[in-house]
Amino acid sequence: MMKIDVDWDLCDGNGVCAIEAPGVFEMDDDDELHVLKEDIEEEERPQVDAAIRVCPKRALSLHP
Repeated sequence: MMKIDVDWDLCDGNGVCAIEAPGVFEMDDDDELHVLKEDIEEEERPQVDAAIRVCPKRALSLHP
């Protein structure tokens, strides 16, 4: 199992990660990003990889 890491100093909350992986990330009504789950299951990996790839600030990463 992998864990998602958000570098909050880099994140600007644009929400593209929530579009790519809505089961893992969510934008609230105040445009604040929330990580819904830090432990990523293997079946979620493609969506999380896509979220990492499209993050314009490179604020996301996975680690064991």
